[in-house]
Amino acid sequence: MAAWRRPQAGDLLAEARRAFREEFGAEPELAVSAPGRVNLIGEHTDYNQGLVLPMALDLVTVLVGSPRADGLVSLLTMSEDADEPRRLQFPLPTAQRLLEPGTPHWANYVKGVIQHYPAGPLPGFSAVVVSSVPLGGGLSSSASLEVATYTFLQQLCPDSGAVTARAQVCQKAEHSFAGVPCGIMDQLIALLGQKGHALLIDCRSLETSLVPLSDPKLAVLITNSNVRHSLGSSEYPLRRRQCEEVARALGKESLREVQLEELEAGRDLVSKEGFQRARHVVGEIQRTAEAAAALNRGDYKAFGRVMVESHNSLRDDYEVSCPELDQLVEAALSVPGVYGSRMTGGGFGGCTVTLLEASATAQAMQRIQEQYSGSATFYLSQAADGAKVLHL
Repeated sequence: MAAWRRPQAGDLLAEARRAFREEFGAEPELAVSAPGRVNLIGEHTDYNQGLVLPMALDLVTVLVGSPRADGLVSLLTMSEDADEPRRLQFPLPTAQRLLEPGTPHWANYVKGVIQHYPAGPLPGFSAVVVSSVPLGGGLSSSASLEVATYTFLQQLCPDSGAVTARAQVCQKAEHSFAGVPCGIMDQLIALLGQKGHALLIDCRSLETSLVPLSDPKLAVLITNSNVRHSLGSSEYPLRRRQCEEVARALGKESLREVQLEELEAGRDLVSKEGFQRARHVVGEIQRTAEAAAALNRGDYKAFGRVMVESHNSLRDDYEVSCPELDQLVEAALSVPGVYGSRMTGGGFGGCTVTLLEASATAQAMQRIQEQYSGSATFYLSQAADGAKVLHL
């Protein structure tokens, strides 16, 4: 059973150019891409100022376009999973007339980045979006689109900010236009990903360090449960609120500052549910540090162990897994040559990530598909580069 190798950036670029010609009657002048990501470990820690360890994927969003002189933005998405309408037009924001979120929802990520873009004046533009990042799969299709939009706007009107400031603009777009109070991880990895490396991100200091992930004997298998989730639903903001409440009760700015012993000692100050949520986050920050150290020294068994601990904690303490994800993890762990497996992303569906020997991938995919009650989709991805300008 072969993993579904999504179209490469070159194929997507050709599709985007073709669609642009048909829609706008001319060749696009500019093209950019930005990747999706898989988080190897460090789940629900980013908005608690913790550590995360994502890698950029060779699943990407490509955006092609050209400036226009009438002050309008005209967009078309080729994504079949995007909500209708797939094309829309709106005027650029002014000081008197700001952009506002609305329908279609996919366009809110583009609008949010335009609204918060720090340089100006921006010209109007026409653009086509094509993506191989699955929507709602926990592989950050939203940040991929935000960062692609930002990189495109840079070609129209260069900015002078640091890369962290760019990530924060994209994060702000997601907060204010998509209503998702996400952390900074997805935007940073989409900007800073480097081929052959995962990226350890400290979400408090925003410092990053590259962690080697290019061993040809190693594979990263992403399994999509094909159960869709929406992080804008009540559960994600609720978890964030619970974490903030526990930090406040313990007199800390965030859970990053809390040790497990302090949490245990303050157990009576927080709700039972709040304690469980915090126990996951505090433990997960420690696990992420251990995982990065293990990867640096090539100890894949140790890395796999903390992946499994992470999944169990997300299932039992943070309660964001679901039967489908648990099934996928259990099936993967039954295969010889699998080091570890866990749910990845916000939860309630989406994907699992499995670290395994490259020689075991075919058997792993077969075993997972046999034991999974639904229909899984597989992606084998190398650690890839972040956002880039494409040559036309």
